[in-house]
Amino acid sequence: MSLEPISEFRTRRRVEFADTDQAGLVHFARFFVFMETAEHELLRSLGTEVHHQWQGREIGWPRADASCRFLKSARFADVLDIIVRVQRKGTKSMTYSFEFEHDGELVAVGELVAVCCEVGGTEGPRSIPIPPHIAHRLEECPRD
Repeated sequence: MSLEPISEFRTRRRVEFADTDQAGLVHFARFFVFMETAEHELLRSLGTEVHHQWQGREIGWPRADASCRFLKSARFADVLDIIVRVQRKGTKSMTYSFEFEHDGELVAVGELVAVCCEVGGTEGPRSIPIPPHIAHRLEECPRD
């Protein structure tokens, strides 16, 4: 595990049968699952998790916004290359952008806003500043 800050993370995912609709195409809702999974893999690459303990607090990343634009169809058994970029790093939130490619062609683009929160309290999630061990490891890489 490198300690250098990163602004981009790449992963792959094979489209499973459960990801498809009756026409054999990836169901639109699955792209949101793919984004979340890629975000989790990014955080794991930094040595943390989407849900973890930090300084005696239970930390999580509830979603504030998510969107996805579909450009081409993806099908059962396709291997998707997923590029995650830190679009914006705020004090308490992260905006990630996602690009999904198949055989070098852009299939979909998405965006996810996650808010760093203390989630173990009785009042429900409460936003907090992003812990330094995460914030220092991520750099912004806005789209051109």
